[in-house]
Amino acid sequence: MIIYSIRRLLLLLVTLFFLSLVSFSLSYYTPNAPLSGASLTDAYFFYAHNMIHFDFGISSINGEPIKAQLVEALPATMELCTLAFLFALIVGIPAGIIAGVWRNKSADIIISNFALLGFSVPVFGLALLLTLFFSLKLGWLPVSGRIDLLYNLQPITGIALVDAWLSDSPYRQQMIINVLQHLILPIITLAIAPTTEVIRLMRNSTEEIMSENYVKAAATRGLSRFTIIRRHILHNALPPIIPKLGLQFSTMLTLTMVTEIVFNWPGLGRWLVTAIRQQDYSAISAGVMLVGSMVIIVNVLSDIVGAMSNPMKHKVGYAFR
Repeated sequence: MIIYSIRRLLLLLVTLFFLSLVSFSLSYYTPNAPLSGASLTDAYFFYAHNMIHFDFGISSINGEPIKAQLVEALPATMELCTLAFLFALIVGIPAGIIAGVWRNKSADIIISNFALLGFSVPVFGLALLLTLFFSLKLGWLPVSGRIDLLYNLQPITGIALVDAWLSDSPYRQQMIINVLQHLILPIITLAIAPTTEVIRLMRNSTEEIMSENYVKAAATRGLSRFTIIRRHILHNALPPIIPKLGLQFSTMLTLTMVTEIVFNWPGLGRWLVTAIRQQDYSAISAGVMLVGSMVIIVNVLSDIVGAMSNPMKHKVGYAFR
């Protein structure tokens, strides 16, 4: 397990190095690049030194430090992605277990068809449909933004829900409700695709566990389905899919760009799309490095957590090397 973790961390460092080369090229080879005047070696070491200290330079569009813009945009994106990922797990894991336990039954057919439908709908189409129905037609939920302009929410952590909770305003409760109303549609839009994938992974893993002899023996002893799920299926079916859940979180980071554009969410995705549209190469370089690093780190950590929850799999793998 220790050897496996060390190897994954070394792979993380190597991958981050190659990612830094891609990010550096945007600051060196592009038109009006800020580092193009220096030699290639000196420019890269200068870039790497600043990157280690989280100094991404100055935006060529508004003259503001890119680091300050990232500090404002990143918490909004992480709030949206984290809540959507939790939604995907809370809905997807039980639905996948139900579909796997009652496979080829009516429950499995209904869940599988809904999962296929949710996976087939494009994110931007789903976002527009939800906005048209729940916001414009029914008027239940707001169209865009994080909170109504009526409320003066002071940023503390950058996470709107936490800031509203920590606020000492007399309208604190109304602000919390308003923030939750603004979160509903973006979370549902962003979580649909990962939820369908979690259902598929959990269904396949549950189906494999259901065919094991110890599950069949538990059923012959007269244990109820709920007891079998709680004692045998849940903690045996979940560990194998943990590394793949990291991939879903990474996918969510890319889907959030479209979601933030549709719902005017002031996060990292919308900020990066704006930088690309305005050809702000310093900001694009910082965004590529930050998003890529988050994707790589999440995947490596999910691999390590998956190995910790299922160490025998990796012990067997090393025994034959």
